[in-house]
Parts: sequence; structure tokens; C-alpha cells
Amino acid sequence: MSSQLPPTIEPQAAARWAQQLPMESAWLHEEVARRMDERLGWIVRQPDNWVHWDPLRGGLQAQSLLTRRYPQATCYVHQTTEAQMGAVRKHWEKAWWRPARWTGPTVRFEPPKQPVQMLWANMAIHMAQDPMELIRKWHQAIAVDGFLMFSCLGPDTLRELRQLYSRLGWPAPAHEFTDMHDWGDMLVRAGFAEPVMDMERITLTFSSPAKLLDELRGLGRNLHRDRFGGLRGRQWLARLHSAIGRELVSSEEPQRLQLTFEVVYGHAFKPAPSLSVAGESSISLQQMRETLSAGKARGGVPR
Repeated sequence: MSSQLPPTIEPQAAARWAQQLPMESAWLHEEVARRMDERLGWIVRQPDNWVHWDPLRGGLQAQSLLTRRYPQATCYVHQTTEAQMGAVRKHWEKAWWRPARWTGPTVRFEPPKQPVQMLWANMAIHMAQDPMELIRKWHQAIAVDGFLMFSCLGPDTLRELRQLYSRLGWPAPAHEFTDMHDWGDMLVRAGFAEPVMDMERITLTFSSPAKLLDELRGLGRNLHRDRFGGLRGRQWLARLHSAIGRELVSSEEPQRLQLTFEVVYGHAFKPAPSLSVAGESSISLQQMRETLSAGKARGGVPR
């Protein structure tokens, strides 16, 4: 476990969320996957194999996008539980009649025996109880010169709902989300190189408070340590609906409600291991002479 866990995430709540079996991928996750796929056009490298990390939540439709982009690459599916893996396999087997089912790339429902050249993780890490440990796992799964593509929610997400809860004196509606610059620092600490981070804000509108809350339930859960610990009653829910309908009105569409989502995108490469000095190190005079002699024989001092 990392020594620096997210301060607002309760680990037990995050673990329970990771074990749940979602019925379908959230619409926003599918849309973010589509936008992340467009960013793959910036990367010249064509992987021969890759890992699809948690597609059941991250977006099952992304599988077809990546299949078209990398038609010869073998895909390895990763899910947290066997039940989740079975749901992904069932979804794939429903497509037995499609030509891509027989002529497309291989999809394997097992861990790869060797590191892969790309790992794709859409909208997953902001729900992790130990994000640094997850990044290290991703680093181990990727081959040298391979790369990571991921996305997550940023700190400006749900700003309207957070302000509403604060005005009503209620605990926060969600845990805090990490800034993209902090993600970049964590990637470097884990051993990745050349991290590129960017973000955008997406505003979703809804026809009613009930529709808005239904969408949020599909996106995730409130993992905040200080969230309300008991069950809410009908009166509280009616008050919430009333407050949302009154205060989250869209300025451009007064008949609709709006919520802001900050989406962070990142990619980074795994470089070859470099020589590092940990603590105190020593080299003998004879070793130094041999090293310098080898450099002179090649016409220069070794770098």
C-alpha cells in the first residue's frame, strides 16, 4: 500500500465499489473513451498487444474503437472480479455474428504472460483507494517503450452540487478528485517518462432532478470519509430534489439542470531502466581505470 492514500477516500468504501457488478457502462464514460481514442492519433507507435483495464465500467464501446485503430493487436481484458470478467465475456460473445468476432484481433480474458505495449484505463483511477499503487501496477504491466493511456475526473467535477450541499450544511456529495499536475508527478515517481496531461470541462444537462441523480449513480459512489453514514428518508430526498430543481438551473437552457465534469486525460511512456544510486555506492580504482580505458578505446569518455 502507498504511504500517501487519498485523504478523503474511505478505503473500505472504495473496495466495495471495486467489487460491484455494474449493469452497463455510463454514458459519460463512453463519451470520454471516444475522446481519449481521438488522442491516440497523437501517438505514432502501434502496439502489438494491449490491456483493456476495467472495460465494464470504463466503456465497452471503446473496445470496438480500439479494435478499428489497432486491428492486428491482441487485447487482454482486466477486471477486478471473476463475475465482472464473466459479464465482459458474455457481452463479447453476444457479438458472435459480427464479422469482427471472427476476423478481428484476438481478445483474451486472462492476464498477459509478458508486459504489453499499451494499457488503456478509462475513468478508473479516481475511484481507487490507493492510486499510487494502481499506477505502479500499470507500470509493471507495460513493456519498455510501451505507453499508458488513462482518464479520470478532476477537482472541478460536480462543483454546482458541492456548493449546494455546502449551503445546506450537508457533508460533501463526493470525495475530492486529484489535480492533473499531481497525476503527472505520481506518474514520474512510479517510473513513467514524458507524461502529458490535459483536461477539459464537460457540462451535462438533465430534464429533472431524478434523471440527474440516476446519472450520478451510474458514474460512481461517494467515497468520502465524512459522508452521511445512515440511510436518508423520503423527506430528505424531496428536499434534495427541490434544491436541485431550484439551484442547478442551466443559464443557457432554463428548462434544464446542469452539472460540470472536469475530465483529465493523461499518457506516459515507460522508459528503459536507468542506473540509479541508492544510499552510498563505491567503485574501485581498478574499475575506474578499466572504464576510462574502454572509453578511450572507443574514442571518448563513456556516458
